[in-house]
Amino acid sequence: MPKETFWHMFTHFFYDITHFDGSFFHTIHHLILKPGFLSKEYMGGRRVSYLHPIRMYVFTSAIFFLLFFNLFKNEKNASLNLDTALTLKERQKTIEDLRAEFEADTSNALFLQGIKLLEDTTRPVTQKEALVFFGTHTPNFIKLGGRDYKTTGEYDSAQNLLPAAQRDGWFVKRMIKKVIVINEKYRDNPGEAFKKFGESVLHKLPYMLFVSLPLFALILKLVYVRRKKYFYADHGVFTIHLYVFTFLLLLLAFGLGELDSLLHSNFIGMVIALLFIGLFIYLFKAMRVFYQQGWGKTFIKFLIVALVSLLMMMILLILFIFFSAFTL
Repeated sequence: MPKETFWHMFTHFFYDITHFDGSFFHTIHHLILKPGFLSKEYMGGRRVSYLHPIRMYVFTSAIFFLLFFNLFKNEKNASLNLDTALTLKERQKTIEDLRAEFEADTSNALFLQGIKLLEDTTRPVTQKEALVFFGTHTPNFIKLGGRDYKTTGEYDSAQNLLPAAQRDGWFVKRMIKKVIVINEKYRDNPGEAFKKFGESVLHKLPYMLFVSLPLFALILKLVYVRRKKYFYADHGVFTIHLYVFTFLLLLLAFGLGELDSLLHSNFIGMVIALLFIGLFIYLFKAMRVFYQQGWGKTFIKFLIVALVSLLMMMILLILFIFFSAFTL
């Protein structure tokens, strides 16, 4: 049996998701031009003419992340180039680190040599050259707290010298030890650490959005708690439609961003900014249509939903960033 190509499998998936009858494009048309309309139709039981929200979410999110990873793979995951010249700010920071090392070991002439070279701004110095000046005292590229620890044993010894009440708690201790391990593992190649960290964060982004979806629906449920005719599932359908629209809008923004990198047009940058403003306008109009309340009530609830959901996304992002760091 001949093997299917990726394109053949993709086209089969596309034809299946669109039902061959144009329901996908019919649904997308209403989704984009009529905020809240599809959710209202679904709640009213008029579902045959439209693509199911979950099928639409699966399809659009798959396309979105496929293009997202391909567009930003090189930009986000590129390893830091140690052959690039230090900026003035990086020079000053390296000089400070070398002076601190020299104060701890005044017999090491390599530190003074590095300081002298870095202070001469007429000559470019690469990150690789700067690391050479530290010799075996290569500084931690990730610093946490007021003191740098080279090993977990050094940290444990410092903690044991402190009274029990002044020692770090469980979470802080775990975090500091993880930083020490990362510094030890990638000390000679910090670019690889940032590369792996970027890859980890990017590949967890779909999970973060998936987790945020029921949480966003919960926010809507709480905001509209007095509207008894709306069940949690109804808020979930509204959220799915909003997320699908967001995926489509972001795809358009990414495409314009790629075009802007070629043309360097201020106009395109303004259009992209307007697209993101348009997302909030879309949310307001969708809430007004679906929940059928007046402009004033809808606007107040829109502000609450927007602020709380932004806070929720920030908390999720921080949690996923911490999780990504701990998996390095």
